[in-house]
Amino acid sequence: VTRVAKEVGTEGKLGGQAEVKGVSGTWKDLTDNVNFMAGNLTKQVRGIVKVVTAVANGNLNEKFVLEAKGEVAALAETINSMTDTLRIFADQVTTVAREVGIEGKLGAQARVPGVAGTWKDLTDNVNFMASNLTTQVRGIVKVVTAVANGNLNEKFVLEAKGEVAALAETINSMTDTLRTFADQVTTVAREVGIEGKLGGQAKVPGAAGTWRDLTDNVNQLAGNLTSQVRAIAEVSTAVTKGDLTRSINVEAMGEVAALKDNINQMIANLKDTTQKNNEQDWLKTNLAKFSGMMQGQRNIISVAQLIMSELTPLVGAQHGAFFMMETSENAPMLNLIASYAFTMRKNLSNSYRLKESLIGQCAFEKKRILLSDVPENFIHISTGMGDAPPRNVVVLPVLFEGETKAVIELASFKVFSDNHLTFLDQLMDSIGVILNMISSSMRTEELLQELKRSNAELEAQANELNDKAKLLEVKNQEVELASRSVEEKAEQLQLISKYKSEFLANMSHELRTPLNSLLILSKMLSENKEKNLTPDQVKFASTVYSSGNDLLGLINEILDLSKIEAGKMPIDPKQVDLPEVTDYVERTFRHMADQKGLDFQIVMEKGVPRTMFTDVNRLQQILKNLLSNAFKFTERGKVTMNITPVGRNQKIAGIVLPTNQTIVAFAVQDTGIGIPLNKQKMIFEAFQQADGTTSRKYGGTGLGLTISREITRLLGGWLHVESAPDHGSTFTLYLPQNYNGVDFAPAALPESNTENNVDVPPLPADADFTGCKILVVDDDSRNIFAIDSVLEDRKMIVLHAENGKVGITQLNENPDVDLVLMDMMMPEMDGIQATRTIRKDSRFTTLPIISLTAKAMKGDREKAILAGASDYVTKPVDPEKLLSVIHIWLEKSGRKKSITPLS
Repeated sequence: VTRVAKEVGTEGKLGGQAEVKGVSGTWKDLTDNVNFMAGNLTKQVRGIVKVVTAVANGNLNEKFVLEAKGEVAALAETINSMTDTLRIFADQVTTVAREVGIEGKLGAQARVPGVAGTWKDLTDNVNFMASNLTTQVRGIVKVVTAVANGNLNEKFVLEAKGEVAALAETINSMTDTLRTFADQVTTVAREVGIEGKLGGQAKVPGAAGTWRDLTDNVNQLAGNLTSQVRAIAEVSTAVTKGDLTRSINVEAMGEVAALKDNINQMIANLKDTTQKNNEQDWLKTNLAKFSGMMQGQRNIISVAQLIMSELTPLVGAQHGAFFMMETSENAPMLNLIASYAFTMRKNLSNSYRLKESLIGQCAFEKKRILLSDVPENFIHISTGMGDAPPRNVVVLPVLFEGETKAVIELASFKVFSDNHLTFLDQLMDSIGVILNMISSSMRTEELLQELKRSNAELEAQANELNDKAKLLEVKNQEVELASRSVEEKAEQLQLISKYKSEFLANMSHELRTPLNSLLILSKMLSENKEKNLTPDQVKFASTVYSSGNDLLGLINEILDLSKIEAGKMPIDPKQVDLPEVTDYVERTFRHMADQKGLDFQIVMEKGVPRTMFTDVNRLQQILKNLLSNAFKFTERGKVTMNITPVGRNQKIAGIVLPTNQTIVAFAVQDTGIGIPLNKQKMIFEAFQQADGTTSRKYGGTGLGLTISREITRLLGGWLHVESAPDHGSTFTLYLPQNYNGVDFAPAALPESNTENNVDVPPLPADADFTGCKILVVDDDSRNIFAIDSVLEDRKMIVLHAENGKVGITQLNENPDVDLVLMDMMMPEMDGIQATRTIRKDSRFTTLPIISLTAKAMKGDREKAILAGASDYVTKPVDPEKLLSVIHIWLEKSGRKKSITPLS
C-alpha cells in the first residue's frame, strides 16, 4: 500500500497495484480496495490527461466520460466545461480570423456565451483587435475608393500606431502626391489643351519613382507640344502676313511630323502659286498698260520713243534701240528711229539691210535672238561715271500678219527672266498691231489728201471746161476737143469712185481683222468668268474693249458719213430719260477726266424736262463726239456739260427759236485751245480741223463734227459754236423736246456699200455645245486664238487650218467635223475657192460652212453664198451672235444630235 501510495501519490506512476500474497479476509478486502482506489484514480487521472492532452493538441472535441463522484466528478465537469468554452472561443476566433483575414468580411465579432475571466478578456481583446482592424481597413478602403473614384481630397484620419500608422501616413502622402500631380497635370492639360496657353509645366514637389517619371513625361509632352505648336503658329502667322520664305523646322514624329511636312509643302506650293500669279498679273497688267498707252497714237516716231522710254526700264534693261522697217527703191532698210541710253559709235550704223548684223538677221528670220555672256568688245552701256558691257542682249522682231514691221534691241546688266521674255514676245504682237494701225491711218490720210487734190484738180478742170464750153459756140473744133476732154474726166470720176470704194473696203478689212481678236479677248477678260483677275485688271480689260469699240466706231463714222450723204441714216425716236443720258456721259468720260486731271461736271438746270422724244443713240453719239473733242483739246482746267431749257421766241446766233415746242440745249464747254473765228465754219466740213497741225498733235479724222451736224439736222435741231483761241470753246446742241421729223428728201443714191449681218435670234440659255467639233480656217493667229477661246469655253473641240488648202486636208482627215468657220482672204487658197472645193465632195454637201471675214463691202456676202457658204458673218464678231449662228446651223444640219433644238 505504501509503495502504491508512493508511486501514485508521490511519483505520479499510475496503474500500480498492491500485490499481497496469501492475503485474505480483511486484508484481502483492504488490498482490493486499495487496488480499486488506485485503479479508479488511474482511470480518472488518465481520462483527465487524455482530455487535457487533446486540448493541448488543439482537439477541443474530447470530453471526460468516466464515471466519477465528488470532487473528481466536479473536476470532470469543470474540464468538460472548459473544453466547451475553449471550443466555442476557438470557433469564434477562427470565424473572425477567417472572415477578417481570409474572406475580407470586416466587422465580425467573437461571441462566447458564459465566458469570464481571462477568456472574456481574451475574447474582448480579439474583438477589439478585429474592430480596430476593421475600422482601419475601412478607413484605408474609403481613402483608396475615393482615390479610385477621382476624389483626391479624402484622408485617413483614424488613430493608429506602428505599421498601421506608417501605412496611414504613406496613404495620406500618396493621396497628397496624387492630388498635387492631378492638379498640376489638369492645369497643364487645361492651359495647353483648352485655354491654348502653351509653355505650362507640372510641378509636383517630392514626386519620385514612377510619379516622377510620369510628371517628367507629362512635362515633356507639354514641352514638345508647346514647341511644335509654337513653331507651326509662328510660321502660319508669317504666311498670313505674306511671308512665304518661312518653314517649320521643329523636330516631330508621327502625325505631327506629317502635319509639319504638309504645312511646309503647302507653303512651298503657295509660294510657287503666288509667284506664278504675280508673274501673270505683272504680265497682264503691263500688257494692258502698254495697249492703253499706245491707243490713239498717230505718229510712229512718238510711239517708238514712248515704247523705249517705258519698256526699257520695265524689263530691267539699261539700253534700247528701235529700228523701223522702211521700204526703199533698192531694198528694205531697218532705220534707227528711237532709243534709250543709246551712244553713237564710229563702228556702228543706224541702218541695216535684211540679214545684216543681228538686227537684219532677226528681221529676216522673224524670231527672237537672245545673247548671253556678251564679250567685252561688244556694245557698252554708258553712265556719267563710266561704261560696261551688258550681260544679256535680246533682239525682238515686231510682226504683223507674218510681216516684219520693226526690230527692238534691249541690253541689260542682268539676265532677262522667263517672265520678261514672255512679256516681250506678247508685247511685240501688240506693237505690231499698233504700228500697222498707224501705218494704215497714215496711208488713209495720204489717200484722203490725194483724193482732195484730185477733187480740186477736177474742179479746176471743170471750171476750165465751162470756160471752154462758152468758146465752143464760136469754134466747132474746140467743142469736139472739149467733148473728148469731158469724157476723159468722166472716166476719171468713175475711177475715183472706184478708188473710194476700194479704199473703204481695204480700210474696213485692215482694221476689222485685228479688232476681231482684240474685242473678243478683251470682252472675255472683262467678264472674268474664272474670277482670277483683280478689279483693276478687269477695268484694264474693259478699257481695252472700250478702246477697240471706239476704233470700230471710227470705221463706222466713215460709213455713217456715207450713209448720211446717201440719205440712208435711220432715225429711231423713242421716250428718252435724260438722267439716263447723263449717267451714260458720266460713265463714259469720268475715267478720261481723272486720267487727264480735268474737272468734269454735268449740270442739269431747273425747268429741264425729265424726258424727251428723240433717238437716244443718235443723241448719245452727238454728245460723245462733242465731249471727246472737249477732252482731246483741253490739257488743263475743266469740261462742263450744261443741260438747260430754252425760252420760246429766244434768239440765238441769229436764229429765232420756234414757239410751238420746247427746246432743250446741251452745252459742252471746255477751257482748251479754242478755235479762231475764221475756222469755225470749216471744222464742220468733212476731214477738216481748225489747224492742220492738230491732226498730228491730237489725231482724229475730222469727221466727228461733220457727222454730229448732219445727225443734229436729222433730229430737227442745230449745232452752234462759240470760241476764241486760248479761251476754250462752247458747242451747244439745240434739240426739240419732241421729235416731229424733218423736211429732208434724200437723194436717189445707190444702196449702202457695206454688208450688214442679218438679225439672229438670241442663243438659248440651255444651249449645250459639248463635244461639237469645229474646224476654224483662218490665216490670222490672233483671230484663231480669240475664236478658240470662245468655242473652247463652251466645251467644243476645235481644229485649225491656216489656209483653204490645209482646211480641206483637215476635213478629209476629220470627216466628223460638225461645222466650218471659213475666212475669205487667205494665202495659197482663199475661202471662196476652198468652199467650192468642199461642196464638190458628196460627204460635205450638208456640212454647215459659215463665212467669218473682215470683208464687209456690198457683194461679198453674195460671193460667199454663191460659192456654197451656209451663212455670212462679218468681223469684228460678237461672241454671243457667233454662238447663236453656230447653234442654228448645227440644229439645221442634224449633224450633232446633242444640240438643244430651237424653239
